[in-house]
Formats: sequence, structure tokens, C-alpha cells
Amino acid sequence: MFEGATALSLDAKGRLAIPARHRESLLAAGEGSLVLTAHPHRCLLLYPAPVWQPIRDQILKASSLDPRSASIKRVLVGNARTDTPDSAGRILIAPELRDYAQFEKTVYLVGMGSHFEIWSEAGWRRQNDLATEALSGDLPPGFGDLIL
Repeated sequence: MFEGATALSLDAKGRLAIPARHRESLLAAGEGSLVLTAHPHRCLLLYPAPVWQPIRDQILKASSLDPRSASIKRVLVGNARTDTPDSAGRILIAPELRDYAQFEKTVYLVGMGSHFEIWSEAGWRRQNDLATEALSGDLPPGFGDLIL
């Protein structure tokens, strides 16, 4: 289970070093293979390959004739790339994906249970601001009984 947010730096080649505390379990869950793809919210998603496969299959079942479904399929499946980290535990984030997610030097690796989201620094700040705003009104479905 992946959780927590970590600020990381991309190197000059666009590689991201997966923190040691997550590397072993991420690679074990992925059987050595990881999938990196874009998300419509302008972040990237990093999945162990076996976890991504049923999600991909579910996405591909959506209609290609419905413009909204087709757009979502294009972003999620069309940008998916399977990769294996190098010996230093780094993954290469392709220039197209870095551009899509508006990455600069600092990115945030955010554990979401079964996978990670990777956000630009500005994008992560925006998400935290949105969460603060969401808590100022009625809570979304499923959060009404939450006790922190």
C-alpha cells in the first residue's frame, strides 16, 4: 500500500528516482514492470503493471463513439508506457508526459494506495488548495462519517 507525498527532483534527462522506501514493494507488485500514464487532471499515474492491466481493460470497454469516453481513453491508454526502472531505481519520464503534466524540476510522488500520482509542484499546491475548499462546505459522498 502506497501512501504519503514526497518532493523529488527530476534529473537533467527527465528521470525520477523512486524513493528506496517504495522501490522494493513497487517493483515486487509490478513483477519488475511499471506503467506510467497521463491522467486527465494533468498529473501522471505510476502503476505496477499487473495492477494497471484490469484498469486498462475496463477503460478500453468504454465506447469510442462517445466523445468524452474516447477522450479519456486517449489520455489514459494512449499515453501509457511500460518501463522497468534502471539499476539506480530511476524511471524515465518521456518529454511528452513531462510536458503534459507541466513538470519542471520538482515533482511530488503521492501514494494513492495501489499506485502513485506524480504532480508538478504547482499542480500539487493546487490540489491541496482544492481539498481545503472542498472541506469548507458539504463533504463529498463517502466522507460524511469520516472521523479524523
